[in-house]
Amino acid sequence: MFFLPLFPMFIVFFISALAETKPLALRSARGRERAGRRFFVEYSSMSFALFYMGEYINMILMSALTSILFLGGWLPPFNVVPFTWVPGPLWFALKICFVLFCFLWVRATFPRFRYDQLMRLGWKVFLPLSLFWLVVTAAFLVFTGKLPS
Repeated sequence: MFFLPLFPMFIVFFISALAETKPLALRSARGRERAGRRFFVEYSSMSFALFYMGEYINMILMSALTSILFLGGWLPPFNVVPFTWVPGPLWFALKICFVLFCFLWVRATFPRFRYDQLMRLGWKVFLPLSLFWLVVTAAFLVFTGKLPS
């Protein structure tokens, strides 16, 4: 499980995945929107269902990537007897469901970003933090001799 030593990158990835999974929900011009999303008015029936299906499939994909990259994928959280009885695909599905629950919880609770807020967050906060953590991780691996050979 890599989310503890890479916790800042876990937060950056999670917030970036939130921004990626709802691009149509970003606020732009208030006067042209109806009910917060423009495609409520422009699309109906199957087109609207395909928009929502694409949004939720993207959320499931980002939940799977989060569980693979940071939560150990199909491995149990602890390598002790009760946890090792559960098969790997079930652990993977449980982790995806947990991350998906967190995605839905955050999306329903917090307000949306505007485009300028999201760009400022990405360029002025996330990019420097990611580069700094990359250097810290590389330095840790070099100085402790844990580089893969």
